[in-house]
Amino acid sequence: MSASVRNRRALTALFAAGALALSLGACSSSSDSGSSSSSPSASAASSAAMSGSSTASAAAAAGQPFGAACAAVPKDGAGSFTGMAQDPVATAASNNPLLSTLVAAVKQAGLVDTLNSAQNITVFAPTNDAFAKIPKADLDALLADKAKLTKVLTYHVTPEKLAPTSLAGTHKTLEGSDLTVTGSTPDFTVNSNSKVLCGNVQTANATVYIVDTVLMPTS
Repeated sequence: MSASVRNRRALTALFAAGALALSLGACSSSSDSGSSSSSPSASAASSAAMSGSSTASAAAAAGQPFGAACAAVPKDGAGSFTGMAQDPVATAASNNPLLSTLVAAVKQAGLVDTLNSAQNITVFAPTNDAFAKIPKADLDALLADKAKLTKVLTYHVTPEKLAPTSLAGTHKTLEGSDLTVTGSTPDFTVNSNSKVLCGNVQTANATVYIVDTVLMPTS
């Protein structure tokens, strides 16, 4: 074989090796690019979730209400957050369309003056839908039994004003037994089954946490 032929074959092999290296480099770059393109998206989702939680935490820290159901509270008037802050708790609740069943129960038990005159209390306020979870016959029986109704309603009240930062834990109620809150802003659960839908609502004498399930004392 002539030297000329051998040189041409050597050059061909070198060019082939170079092309293979370039091809592998391009694939690696494409793979890296795909991985990189998915990373900002995941990062953005994570940042959005953290931002939502941080916003709720910041609102709570600033003394503002937090929670998905807060959007259902009227924007102005006596039933708004600003309006409720001007009235004692039973009166404030009577102006909130989410709490009409609770207000009817409080009136039935004769607790309006008791709640309105109390100072620095916390009220876990079940929504109308929370009361609707109770079978009608059982709810009618509860409303007809003033002693039992009073026991249930006072179980929703603690004799201290609980800010979101001190909400998690076990708290003595006006009924006499304890309730337990777990979680952190904006996700709190009372007694393992009642979710806080809108929390840190201020009235003239109370902090209100609107919940999705009626709380029942164990005793």
